[in-house]
Amino acid sequence: MTGALLLLLLAILLGGMLSIVVSTLRTGISPMLTLSKVRRQLLSVIEPDLTGTILELGAGWGTLAFALADRCPRAKVIAFEVSPLPWAFCWLRQRLAPRSNLELRRQDFFRASLAGASLVVCYLFPGAMSRLAPKLLAELSPGTRILSHTFALRGWKPLRTLVVDDLYRTPIYLYERGP
Repeated sequence: MTGALLLLLLAILLGGMLSIVVSTLRTGISPMLTLSKVRRQLLSVIEPDLTGTILELGAGWGTLAFALADRCPRAKVIAFEVSPLPWAFCWLRQRLAPRSNLELRRQDFFRASLAGASLVVCYLFPGAMSRLAPKLLAELSPGTRILSHTFALRGWKPLRTLVVDDLYRTPIYLYERGP
């Protein structure tokens, strides 16, 4: 490998890592994978014949977005991610193994409309969940389901809480937007 090529690869790697650090500082959370046990348990709560629009808020590396698209082929899955490197990874994966019902958006979901969603799925941190709660109330129709893993919506009563049999005993919360 030539010195110039090695320097280019190193610059790309460092640039990618820097983009994750900057994005983490801006949003308050780093892009995280949804581990397979959690993903399987979370998907088991979703009916495979679900139609309409599924919003994934904070897609990270896309592990859940692609699984949602596969689980619910009749629904449109819109996955939001602002961190450039994970979004680029998802974009490349979508080009190499496309899901016709998956749309990736490099956009802050707090600046997007959530209206019309059939289901909202999120894996955020407590501060983002607190900030998200009034947006869910303002924009979602009554009866819309919200599925969150690890972090609860403070002040909301889940319809169902599951605990994954993993190292962290990860909780999964299913909510419904009330009237």
